[in-house]
Amino acid sequence: MAEREKGGEPGTEQAVGVDRQALDEVVRFTSELIRIDTSNAGDGACRERPAAEYVAERLAEAGLTPTLLERSAGRTNVVARIDGTDPGADALLVHGHLDVVPAEPADWSVHPFSGEVRDGVVWGRGAIDMKNMDAMVLAAVRQWARSGVRPRRDIVLAFTADEEASAEDGSGFLADRHAELFEGCTEGISESGAFTFHAGGGMRLYPIAAGERGTAWLKLTAQGRAGHGSKVNRDNAVSRLAAAVARIGEHEWPVRLTPTVRAALRELAALHAVEVDVDSPRFDVDALLGKLGPAAKLVEPTVRNSANPTMLSAGYKVNVIPGSAVAHVDGRVVPEGEAEFRTTMDELTGPDVRWEYHHREVALQAPVDSPAYAAMRAAIERFDPDGHVVPYCMSGGTDAKQFSRLGITGYGFSPLKMPEGFDYQALFHGVDERVPVEGLHFGVRVLDHFLRTV
Repeated sequence: MAEREKGGEPGTEQAVGVDRQALDEVVRFTSELIRIDTSNAGDGACRERPAAEYVAERLAEAGLTPTLLERSAGRTNVVARIDGTDPGADALLVHGHLDVVPAEPADWSVHPFSGEVRDGVVWGRGAIDMKNMDAMVLAAVRQWARSGVRPRRDIVLAFTADEEASAEDGSGFLADRHAELFEGCTEGISESGAFTFHAGGGMRLYPIAAGERGTAWLKLTAQGRAGHGSKVNRDNAVSRLAAAVARIGEHEWPVRLTPTVRAALRELAALHAVEVDVDSPRFDVDALLGKLGPAAKLVEPTVRNSANPTMLSAGYKVNVIPGSAVAHVDGRVVPEGEAEFRTTMDELTGPDVRWEYHHREVALQAPVDSPAYAAMRAAIERFDPDGHVVPYCMSGGTDAKQFSRLGITGYGFSPLKMPEGFDYQALFHGVDERVPVEGLHFGVRVLDHFLRTV
């Protein structure tokens, strides 16, 4: 029997589509997926296949026909389609990745791949990013199979490899080589949105991602004249590279506000009772951010392009001046900001340092006035009527970038209710990553409602 939750109008009870088995399964699946170590260090050694087979088995038990696909041995992706009741409706993509970033057990309170459930919390790498969402999807669609529920739209489920590196073995491979599996998909949902953000004073925000900055990972190379370390050398590659890296690190990027970020600023200003015209030529975004308290963290990284030097490599002996030196820079580009980024990098590197893209992906924007966004907002507000849904742009990126090649508009929507003291963004890739059981229950309820009503 479906549980009954308070939702909609205060004091009313409405049946929701999640039963006790689904609530138990979302916790168990999260724990069991965490125990499958799918650490991705970006060196090609990750093997997602055990997790992919686990997911495929759970889907098959629900009567679906999952397809397992690999570009490289062991780098396995799972795709399945649920037929909707309206064959004329556009399809919806729901995707989550199976790999996780590495974790050092000595740094953790519990083993990062134990999946331990302790005091109402599931611990381990992937509890937030993003085996929790994978588990929510599995629990929801299995509930549908038990209940005979069918969504209106076709729903394509994709569980991907390699998101934590280049995505070449995951969503990139699927988009480039298996586009037919995503036929009819116009929108997609995945990670990094609809989590509780505590903004102070009891205010609960639920930011839904409607954009992503583009990825611009750069390799910088300086050439010079090799020689003895004791001699004067005006063509020192290390000096040239160091100067360029310093200029990049110190550069103040100008403000570039996208439609998504403007919408976020408007809504956050209104919630904080700040009167401001974000469309005015005299608008000072930094002044507004100073008035938004903790909520400023949601938009501050996305009002500008950015470039952070991250790696340096040069030389092989202290008394030898090398003939070349290399650095890497993590650049992120706001939508429509790439021309400015390229011009600025040309200026900052100067004539003696060459730069090139080490990895590059597009920036994304999604409309915040779409029916899909409205359905996400309604689903959150149904289960937390006092919460405030706001749009935001991710500072980083997800598999939505690769799926955008197929014309799929991506949103970050992996609902999760977090109590105060659980900082979602700090737990992302952090030590002692963990998720409350009640947060998972909230998430599967919201996800189920959204997928059935969108």
